[in-house]
Order: sequence, then C-alpha cells, then structure tokens
Amino acid sequence: MYLVTFTGNLLTILAIATDSHLHIPMYFFLSNLSFADICLTSTTVPKMLMNLQMQTKVITYEDCITQMHFFVLFVALDNFLLAVMAYDRFVAICHPLHYMGIMNPRFCVLLLLVSWVLSFMHSVLNGLMVLRLSFCTELEISHFFCELNQVVQLACSDTFLNDLVMFLAFGLFGGIPLTGIFFSYTKIVSSILKISSAAGKYKAFSTCGSHLCVVSLFYGTGLGVYISSATIENSRATAIASVMYTVATPMLNPFIYSLRNKDIKQALRKLFS
Repeated sequence: MYLVTFTGNLLTILAIATDSHLHIPMYFFLSNLSFADICLTSTTVPKMLMNLQMQTKVITYEDCITQMHFFVLFVALDNFLLAVMAYDRFVAICHPLHYMGIMNPRFCVLLLLVSWVLSFMHSVLNGLMVLRLSFCTELEISHFFCELNQVVQLACSDTFLNDLVMFLAFGLFGGIPLTGIFFSYTKIVSSILKISSAAGKYKAFSTCGSHLCVVSLFYGTGLGVYISSATIENSRATAIASVMYTVATPMLNPFIYSLRNKDIKQALRKLFS
C-alpha cells in the first residue's frame, strides 16, 4: 500500500509537471496535495514496516515528538489544500468569466503559502504543548505511530491545558476549512441547478466530482478515527480506523483523480511514452 501510494502520487506530480496543458490552478493544487499525501504516509508507514521487520516496537522520545510534529503538519496541510481546491472549483463554476483573473499565479502561490504557514503553526503549537508535559519511563502507546491524542493521554502531569488547546486548534484549523468547503459546494450546487441543459449540469459537476470524492473520503475516515477513539476502548479498532485515514485515503486519491479525469490520463500516457 505504501509503494502504491508513493508511486501513484509521484506519477500524478510528474504528469502535471511535464504537461503544459495542466499548468492551471486546479492541477497546481492537486500536485501539492499529492506531495502532502506522500509526506503524510512517509511519517508513519516506514517506521511501522521497520517495526514489523525487526520485531521491535521501540521509539525514542525525540523520534516520537518528531513523528507527531510532521504528522500533524501534513494532515493540516491536506485539510487546507482541500479547502483551497474547493474554492478554486467555486470560482471556476460560479464565476467562470473571471476565473483566470481571480485565480492568477500570484494568488495561487499566496494560497499555498498561507496553507503551509497555518499548518506549520498548528503543528508547532501542538508540539510545544506536548513538550511541556512530563512522562513516566517505559510507556506503551496503543497505536502504530505517535498520534497526538494518544501521547497526551500518557502524560504523568496535568493535561487540561493541552486538551483545551487541542480542542480550540481542532475547531480553528479544522472547522474553518471544512466550513469553507461546505460554503463553496453550497454555492456550486446552487449554480449547477440553474443550468438548463442536462449536459451542462453533467459537465459542471464532472469538474468537481473527483474533489468531492476525495473530501468525503478524507473527512469521513478522519472523523471515523476520532469518533471511534472517543467511543470505543478497543485500541485495535482505533488503529485499524487510523490505517484507513493515514494510508488508504492517500493511496486512493491518485486513482480517484486519474480514473475520473481524461486530462490526467492523457498526461500519464504522454509521460509513459
């Protein structure tokens, strides 16, 4: 699954980079989403594979904090990029005549930069809050990687402030992008319904169908992880849900975009030829 994820997302990036017809905002953000997915799986899966191969589950405190920092960073980046891509589709469908003017290269780079900065702030904030905690020796994390909530729960010191910051950060860095996605698709659906012809409706919806599938997969599995961890005491069930969230979703994203997108398929054929 890791090899498929890495190869699929890398091919997506190469196809977009080598085909001049795909040098437009939608594919610019898609290539960055593929890069974020590669980095996301690379923070957890190689260590898990090493554990399986070496028959050891030891991770140092420094490695655990580092893994947690980069995992939070790239999950947040995925979150913001999906919101930016939803805005891109909103402008393309609701304001098609002004699309190239609004989504100009400078604005696209600015959106990407803001996504990186906010993701980094979110990761550093949670990392600093964990560093203030004290831990007992020889702890066992009931997970296959150092997940933020799992690590905080193992602290020997008071975690009230950490829980409060995590709750606020989740509401701010998770709620705002999700609200933006919901608002964008509300406007998109409203605009599509105003189109008189069925062919016009299908063409308009097909431009955002892949993104909508990825959004549903990302948030559906992500919410499933946190709901299962909050309601189910079985750590194995939580770990299985996390595999769907951290491994299966990044693996499926390239297939969703390539199978539903003739431009990507044509670019891949050019790349292989």
